[in-house]
Amino acid sequence: MSGYEDYTRVSDLYDETRKPIGVEIILGCLASGSRPLSELVLLDAGCGTGNYSRALVSQVARIEAVDLNPGMLAKARAKLQPEASAGRIGFHQAPIGALPLKGESVDGVMVNQVLHHLNDDPAAGWPLVREAVAEFARVLRPGGVLMVNICSQQQITHGWWYLPLIPEAAEEMRRRHVPIDTLQGVINACRLSHAGCFVPLDGVMQGQYYFNGRGPLDERWRAGDSIWAMVDEDRLETVKAKIRALDEAGALEEFVREHDGRRRQIGQFTFVCARKVGQ
Repeated sequence: MSGYEDYTRVSDLYDETRKPIGVEIILGCLASGSRPLSELVLLDAGCGTGNYSRALVSQVARIEAVDLNPGMLAKARAKLQPEASAGRIGFHQAPIGALPLKGESVDGVMVNQVLHHLNDDPAAGWPLVREAVAEFARVLRPGGVLMVNICSQQQITHGWWYLPLIPEAAEEMRRRHVPIDTLQGVINACRLSHAGCFVPLDGVMQGQYYFNGRGPLDERWRAGDSIWAMVDEDRLETVKAKIRALDEAGALEEFVREHDGRRRQIGQFTFVCARKVGQ
């Protein structure tokens, strides 16, 4: 369950703008494992509404989709009902830190924009991240692949054009994201071998909708990025007023273009890939 977003409420709006980014990177990492893609059992940890599962279910033998939120899981089940009937995917309501799967039962684990939803404690060494990664390592077979889709600190600072409008929320989001070098250390401690980091520079989380400068005015648009759940009503009204003023002055498109500049060099996402060393 997210530590700050009400996904039961948001689940009805989530898919309107949210897009699965980096599918080709995930497939490439999976293909580097010890089994052919068509024979893989893949865990989608924190599957949400099943966007990534739907993008990958035809490429692998089976997906085990896990999420704690019943609203998001219901959307995923509805979206992938034919595949579920065919035995290509199974759904489980559970936390990622206590997976309802046997040890060494999957060939790949993908975790897409999930870890920052844990109510973790950086000062204590990120215990919930460590617990989750240990679970991923437990269920992976030797030679299996882990892929974590996360944002770097730099990406959270400069990767979205609207972050200057919501600096308090951006700072909280940075605090919630485990630094990538720390995550790599956790992965190594769980006997997983780091296999590289990959950044899709052309991938944006909300696809074409991301570039809509008027987007933050619309709740349905904001539902595509959980950072807006950290923006209180007073700040949101200030943001809306700023956007309307820029729009009336004919300066909104330039604001978006200017503040999106760094994103084109650093991207919005980093995919951390690791393998479980054979025993």
